[in-house]
Amino acid sequence: MSLALHSPVFIVLLPLSASLLCLAFSRIHRKLGAYVVQLALFGALISSIVTMRHVLAEGTKSVHYWMGNWAPPIGIEFVVDPLNTAVVCMITFLAFVISFYSKPFLENEDWLHYGGYFTLYGLLTVGLCGMTVTGDVFNMYVYLEIMSLSGYGLIALGGHKSMLAAFRYLLVGTIGASLYLIGIGYLYAMTGSLNMADISERIQPFVNTPLFAFVVACFLIAFGIKMALFPLHGWQPDSYTYSHPGAAGFISGCMSKVPAYAMLRYFFYVFGIHNTVMGSLMNVLGIMGICGILIGSVMALAQYDFRRMLAYSSVAQLGYIAVGMAMGNIYGFIGAVLHLINHAFMKSSLFLVVGGIAYRFGEVNLYRLGGLNKKMPVSSIATVLAVLSMIGIPPTCGFFSK
Repeated sequence: MSLALHSPVFIVLLPLSASLLCLAFSRIHRKLGAYVVQLALFGALISSIVTMRHVLAEGTKSVHYWMGNWAPPIGIEFVVDPLNTAVVCMITFLAFVISFYSKPFLENEDWLHYGGYFTLYGLLTVGLCGMTVTGDVFNMYVYLEIMSLSGYGLIALGGHKSMLAAFRYLLVGTIGASLYLIGIGYLYAMTGSLNMADISERIQPFVNTPLFAFVVACFLIAFGIKMALFPLHGWQPDSYTYSHPGAAGFISGCMSKVPAYAMLRYFFYVFGIHNTVMGSLMNVLGIMGICGILIGSVMALAQYDFRRMLAYSSVAQLGYIAVGMAMGNIYGFIGAVLHLINHAFMKSSLFLVVGGIAYRFGEVNLYRLGGLNKKMPVSSIATVLAVLSMIGIPPTCGFFSK
């Protein structure tokens, strides 16, 4: 059987295996574990591209991979389609590229901290990719926890004030994960299944019941916390600001986008938006998105720390994604998905620039960065391009999604 048929599972299996072995290899040589993880991330990227080619060859159909050849709804499956293969290609590409960016920030670390960083980094990639491709609601919870726990660790490694930021995120994130788990429990009680495709058929008799409304509310709050949707974003500014500078680009680019994709997948593909409960939810989601755009933008203007300004900007940009979803039509859907992918690259680019400035000059205060175009011309050009894209100036990518 062709290895290409197994490419969906390699997306998760390669970085997972490398992360579990990273510390053992790092004990042999300080940087060996990092090389293993990077090689696995490259393999995951290639697997993502191969999977995308396979999916596109199938047209608009989804490709299903059954774990252990156990058929759903009993078995766990990975479901890949043109949408989530694009998201997983984005994740693996950013993970692989930013892994090289991280290394200068670790030069003075011993083997334990060096290997520990790349262990968490690989596990974060596993969680993000697993959430994107899984077709099982409980399996998504497992990957959500892997993403969250590794994210807490990478934020805590940031040094000054990072421990408090990580602890705050842990407390709020645990509430989100618990609500998601409660929602899964009631979904199983209603449908007797954990497979998303199976649930989408069995849930239809319950879509106008109070229990279904409760489940939808749990999912909205849970994913709203994880994607830092206003007013559930309180953990995010400190976490983005004080996270490890080597991982900040990856955290800011992907950790909020995958929960946003998960929300979109549940609301549009599993629950369906053409019922009374989901119609009311879309109104609430739209209001949250609009408030996020306004308040996130105003708060960003008030910041002098470059990183914190970008963090509040993300609250506003995620508001655009929420408003696109809340429109409930194909135009809003396309805009939300396109902005989700575009913003991952735009925000990652800006955090990479900020990390480079901090690494070279030890400064992130916006009022002390005058003359940067002469000292770091390439970074300055990258900043201008990314900012123009954030604004939505054509022909940058942000223009098309906005």
